[in-house]
Amino acid sequence: MLTFHTPLDLVRERLPEKPVACVRPERVSLAASWFQENFPGEVLYAVKANPSPWVLDAVYAAGVRWFDVASEAEVDLIASRYPDATLAFMHPVKSRKAIERAYFDRGVRIFALDCLAELEKIVAATGGAQDLTLVVRLAVSNSDAGYALTDKFGATERDAGVLLQKTRRFADCLGVSFHVGSQCMSPSAYRDAMALASRVILRAAVTIDVVDVGGGFPSAYPGMSPPDLSAFVDVIDECFEDMPVLMNADLWCEPGRALVAESSSILARVELAKPGALYLNDGAYGNLFDAAHCKWPFPVKALRANGEFAEETSEFKLYGPTCDSIDVMEGPYILPSDIREGDYVEIGMIGAYGVAMATRFNGCGETDTAEVKDAPWTSMYGQLPASTGRVLAFPRQKRLRKGT
Repeated sequence: MLTFHTPLDLVRERLPEKPVACVRPERVSLAASWFQENFPGEVLYAVKANPSPWVLDAVYAAGVRWFDVASEAEVDLIASRYPDATLAFMHPVKSRKAIERAYFDRGVRIFALDCLAELEKIVAATGGAQDLTLVVRLAVSNSDAGYALTDKFGATERDAGVLLQKTRRFADCLGVSFHVGSQCMSPSAYRDAMALASRVILRAAVTIDVVDVGGGFPSAYPGMSPPDLSAFVDVIDECFEDMPVLMNADLWCEPGRALVAESSSILARVELAKPGALYLNDGAYGNLFDAAHCKWPFPVKALRANGEFAEETSEFKLYGPTCDSIDVMEGPYILPSDIREGDYVEIGMIGAYGVAMATRFNGCGETDTAEVKDAPWTSMYGQLPASTGRVLAFPRQKRLRKGT
């Protein structure tokens, strides 16, 4: 992988024809280290956020050994790359063959579910195994999330009690989990979700070995200024102390976006400029799915190989390279008024769900990768001083639950 000091240096030296993922592995290391040092439990990296080898290696090098895998392909990827990793198959709906192969071929012992039918599948596919950790996913409010995840998965508060009781019979370790939604902006969302989980546990009258608070930890995008991540961790830590679970119960989290969002930007070339519209060589079917469909305000910067831009700016829509009319990022994005064909637009803070969601629709979607050394637009973790390359972090000690 080629390395450049900045994306502008890349533009000047290479004039790339394909979109380029400008990656910053040290940002992944910094974020993963922060969670390892500050979260009072086990940290599972949500592989779906970005399964790039350089991301996985940075997460692993930071000490993460547990991975949230949501497909058989992700199981195989992590198991083959890190033989000592612990894999949690956290998709609530899996094929019987996927469960069987994960258990017998890859040593997976942790499975999520949210209904009795999935429980039956897991028990049958593992041959009634006695060493399973089964995690029941609960449906919780996503009202504080930038991207809600409420409709597809999760046992309701009404149904969860019976499900927990029946799952307890087959689980060596029994857990509860939830997801407060992607890009959660309020720590109180975790408080509410853990209170719901506590009510369900009390009604079911079962012993709980694991509480998994899922993902949802936010990143800082323009116009989105979440509280410091320590506020989320403090609420989770406080609420866990009061949950009706075993004294030695484990606490898990599954950060994805929060570990990788800051680590990448996408460099796209302007193929055509019209008044108020730029046509790029990357878009909604490539690395910019979130920019197109979630309509989040990703930061942008114009780059030109030779010469300077005028000071005057204009509002632009960004169109992707496919023939589909929904391949558009409405914005508006503020860029120099004189931006033209052959210039580049860098879209920042797109390390999460960028390259991971790219397709080859319409023959497009091929992306190069280059490492860059500049800082992201904004950070939840502090900066890397250019003079030393050392991380500025402020860890706090993990503390054990009362009575442990």
